[in-house]
Amino acid sequence: MMKKMPTLFFVLCFCSALQAELKPQEPNILPSWNNSSSKQAIIDFVDAVTNESGPDFVPAAERIAVFDNDGTLWSEKPVYFQLFFALERAKALAPQHPEWKKNPLYKPIMAGDLKALSAGGHATLLKLMMLTHANTTVNEFNGIVKEWVKTAKHPETGKAYTDMVYQPMLEVLTYLRANGFKTYIVSGGGIEFMRPWTEQVYGIPPEQVIGSSLKTKFEIQDKKPVVFRLPEINVLNDKSAKPLSISQVIGRLPIMAFGNSDGDLEMLQWTTSGKGKRLGLIVHHTDDKREWAYDRESIVGKLDEAMDEAKQNGWVMIDMKSDWNKIYKTQE
Repeated sequence: MMKKMPTLFFVLCFCSALQAELKPQEPNILPSWNNSSSKQAIIDFVDAVTNESGPDFVPAAERIAVFDNDGTLWSEKPVYFQLFFALERAKALAPQHPEWKKNPLYKPIMAGDLKALSAGGHATLLKLMMLTHANTTVNEFNGIVKEWVKTAKHPETGKAYTDMVYQPMLEVLTYLRANGFKTYIVSGGGIEFMRPWTEQVYGIPPEQVIGSSLKTKFEIQDKKPVVFRLPEINVLNDKSAKPLSISQVIGRLPIMAFGNSDGDLEMLQWTTSGKGKRLGLIVHHTDDKREWAYDRESIVGKLDEAMDEAKQNGWVMIDMKSDWNKIYKTQE
């Protein structure tokens, strides 16, 4: 009996090791998320659409997830971060443009009146874009944005703007891509304001960024071909424009959509209207200690109609305060 014990012990150890090798422990998925129904909804959805033998399997080519940017992937208070960029550009360029004094935006720009400038939402931002983002080549503007992102600090937190991206959402992006998803940004923000840094920060390349834009033209400058940015609006990529731009640029109906405001309502409606398993998710800003708390009455990132529709359509409401154990990567 004593002689058989070592043999049995080694057999059990071998079987245990073999089982561990065949079924390794699942790593900690989405570690900045608390164990909540929101986190579980994301995991369950991904498991369902990637299970080849299951009824909800979706081929990798059709696993498209779209994300709003402002308020969904990074903060947006007290105003959209692109507005801070535009204000700095406007003040730097103003001495060269005395004609701006006749523009209704001139006074709030020079006074730094964020309330007045943000009241118009993305429409006002586009008007500022025409003043401050145009009359440069695409390459020149790309360099200007990159330099600003390197040094600019948020006036309230003192953080670099790219340090105010949401760590839990970065984990979602990584998790989805690891499961065969292609991730896109679909934002009301300027497309050429986002493209210079989204790949480094989010892992989303420029060709997978959709946003508002100015008109451009091809021309020869100093014997070199350039794409020149004009002071004319091409598209305001907000609300109902989002499904249209997704259809035109991506050409596939997404199966997941993440937003945070009424500006994302139509994108959520359209995404979840298709056949098969689909998921709409809304980031609800409920944490006034680690970030900001706002929804129905907010000028920036207003969440009213979309919050009501979330209940009717079964969209997931992500509660920042209770669902996330960390907001920013550098925040404990």
